[in-house]
Amino acid sequence: MSQVTLIVNGQKVHGNRHEPILVQLEKAGFKPEYQCRNGVCGACRCTLKNGKIKHHNVMAFIGPNEVLSCSATPLTDINIEFVYQIEKSQMEES
Repeated sequence: MSQVTLIVNGQKVHGNRHEPILVQLEKAGFKPEYQCRNGVCGACRCTLKNGKIKHHNVMAFIGPNEVLSCSATPLTDINIEFVYQIEKSQMEES
């Protein structure tokens, strides 16, 4: 099954196993921080609290349980946390 659940700073999002986490969050109406979209800068860094992911072509340093959401896809249901309050677009909230 390719559907997964992403829990982002306590908010549940339905996702998949083939798109980068950053793309999935944007499709769900979130506005996470990013700059390069290819695993170089580290601006999209978050913490993996639970679950498994796969990084693709990461050049930035990542520590234990760190995820670059632009270049990682979930392998299982995941729980991630950004150190800042991730915003959701006004369109999605109404």
